[in-house]
Amino acid sequence: MSVKLRKINEQVMVITGATSGIGLSTARMAAREGAALVLAARADDALEELASELKRAHGTEVITVTADVGKIDDVERIGDAAIARFGRIDTWVNNAGISIYGRLEDVAPEDHHRLFQTNFWGVVNGSLEAVKRMKRRGGGALINVGSELSDHGIPLQGMYAASKHAVKGFTDSLRLELEKEEAPMSVTLVKPSGIDTMFAVHAKNYMDKEPKLPSPVYAPELVADAILYAAQYPKRDVFVGGAAKLNSSGSRLLPRAFDKFAKATMFTNQKQERSTDPSRRDALHKPDHTRELRERQGIYNTQERSPYTAASLRSSATTTALLGGGALLAAFALSRRLAR
Repeated sequence: MSVKLRKINEQVMVITGATSGIGLSTARMAAREGAALVLAARADDALEELASELKRAHGTEVITVTADVGKIDDVERIGDAAIARFGRIDTWVNNAGISIYGRLEDVAPEDHHRLFQTNFWGVVNGSLEAVKRMKRRGGGALINVGSELSDHGIPLQGMYAASKHAVKGFTDSLRLELEKEEAPMSVTLVKPSGIDTMFAVHAKNYMDKEPKLPSPVYAPELVADAILYAAQYPKRDVFVGGAAKLNSSGSRLLPRAFDKFAKATMFTNQKQERSTDPSRRDALHKPDHTRELRERQGIYNTQERSPYTAASLRSSATTTALLGGGALLAAFALSRRLAR
C-alpha cells in the first residue's frame, strides 16, 4: 500500500542519541524546518541544554527524555512522553550507537554485550515501541541508522559490524511483516559511510594507538538530510556517501577482493600515529558529559557533499540504478588493481 507521510513542519519526531553527532545534527536540522521534537539520550544535562537552544533559536516545541535505549522500560518512557505531550508520533529515528576498536579476542565480554545492547537491542526496542505507537495512530516513518558495515565486515571493529548486520536483518524482516499486514508505515535503513562525528572519540579503545575513521569521511549534515528526506518520502535503503555504496556493492559481488583490500588497509587506516592516552575516556557504559553537544570531531578533509546520495534520494529508479552500476564498475576496477 502507498504510505503518505507528513512534511517535516507538520511532524512530531522522536530522535534517540540526540546529543551528539548524527542525532544532534538531525535534531538541529529538523528544528530549523519546524518539526516538534522528542529528544532522547543518556546525558540529561546535555538534553536540557539542547532543548533550550532549539527553543531560543527556532521556537521549537521540544521535550526531552533521559533514556538508555538498551532498556525496554526507558524506551517505553520515550513513547509515553511523546503521546502525552503531542498525542502522536510521525517519525521515529533510532540513531543511538557506540563502537569498540580492537581485536575481537582482546575485548572483554561485558563490553561486547554492552555494544550489542545499545546498537542492536536499542534499535529493536525503539522500533517495536514506534510500531506500537504509530500503527494505531495513522502510521508514519521508522528510520533506523545502520552503517555501510551493515553489508560487510572489517577488522578492529568486528562487534560493531556484527551489530549493524543484525540491525539490517531485523529492519528488513520488520518491514516485510508490516507490508504484509498493509500497515501504514515506511521503514528505512540509512547506511552512512564514515562520518565526521564523535564516533572514534566516544568508542572504547583496546588498541595501542588512538582510533580513527578511514577515509573518505563525510559530513553529519548529509546523514541528517537523508533522514529528513526519508521522513517525508518512503525509502527502503539510503547510502550516505558514494563510498558506502561502493563498499557494499564490491563486498557483495567481489568478496575475496574486498577481503584482501580490508586486510591490506584496515589494520593501519583505523589507527592514528599517536599512542593511546592511558587516561582516555569513552562513552560505552555511560555518557561522557564533557564531550556532548558536538556534531563533529573535526576530521581533516571531510567531504561536505555526496553527489551519489543527493542523486539517489531525489532521482528516478533508473538514475539510481545507473549510479549503482557506476559503483560496481569502480569496485571491479579496484579488484583488478588488488589482484595485480
